Amino acid sequence: MNKNRSSMLIVIGASAGGMAALKKLVTQFPQDFPAPVFIVTHMSADTTGDVLVNALNESSQLTCVHAQDKQAFKSGNIYLAPSDQHMLIVKGKILVTKGARENRSRPAIDPLFRSAAVAYGNRVIGIILTGYLDDGTSGMMAIKRCGGVCIAQDPEEASYPDMPQSVIANVGADYCLPVAEMGAVLSDLLSRELPENKPVPEDIIIEAKIAQRVLSDLPAVEALGDQVPYNCPDCGGVLWQMTEGKLLRYRCHTGHAFTSSVLLAQQTVKIEETLWVALRMFEERQNLLVTMSKNESKQSSSSISQRAKDSQVHIDRIRAMLKATDILT
Repeated sequence: MNKNRSSMLIVIGASAGGMAALKKLVTQFPQDFPAPVFIVTHMSADTTGDVLVNALNESSQLTCVHAQDKQAFKSGNIYLAPSDQHMLIVKGKILVTKGARENRSRPAIDPLFRSAAVAYGNRVIGIILTGYLDDGTSGMMAIKRCGGVCIAQDPEEASYPDMPQSVIANVGADYCLPVAEMGAVLSDLLSRELPENKPVPEDIIIEAKIAQRVLSDLPAVEALGDQVPYNCPDCGGVLWQMTEGKLLRYRCHTGHAFTSSVLLAQQTVKIEETLWVALRMFEERQNLLVTMSKNESKQSSSSISQRAKDSQVHIDRIRAMLKATDILT
């Protein structure tokens, strides 16, 4: 590889099934790998990510570390986004932020990819691996629009093919291949002449600034799309719709962002939560009415008992809705 190409960088996104894919990928990186590598993998807020860091250090000749805020990065190192924080890239350093969740995730893939595209344009190589739904698609679109390269794991090989399939369908991968073949492709890409640099589109710059918490207000999101009659399931705020090719996305002015499929999934979660609360409240009401009927006169008791029976009707309806797979899927 050409050691003079240290200004290139590689950003990787993975979710369900990602550890095995990442381990297979990093084993292909030689000790003198001439680019920094940045990885976001979805993880819960109560995990440290140490298991993945240790696994990648055992599998790779490169050093893998948790990213730190304002840390300068260098070639031949792997930087993993810490749990419950976004990892962003600006010129020459990493930002670790507690910004709003994107696609229900923090860290999320889209903010990393988008920030890299803004900072390094055609010098970015994006890789999307196994995972549910479509986090990473919008970020990969930003990389492509800024002149970078898009690599997607072959969905036939991925443990969970949703994420690579979404990138292929909505962005169009430059390379779609098994993980075991990615090392050779990266070697080739890192030795090539760079294509002509492209100006960064204004909408990508705005979204990158929102992720940094530099800009998050009504004029910013109004510049990105049109207000729609839906509410943000995370904060209750109004949503704006953005269209990128066939990809529909939504963003609120506080910074939460969703693709249409993730928004639908989150709405489903909220509907189910609401139904369970309603079921509990009706059952508590019924129990209270039954208790009251035992201590009232016969006439009053009859009226209260009827109200308890009416409550049972609502309880049965809510239980039927919770059991209906077509409502909660």
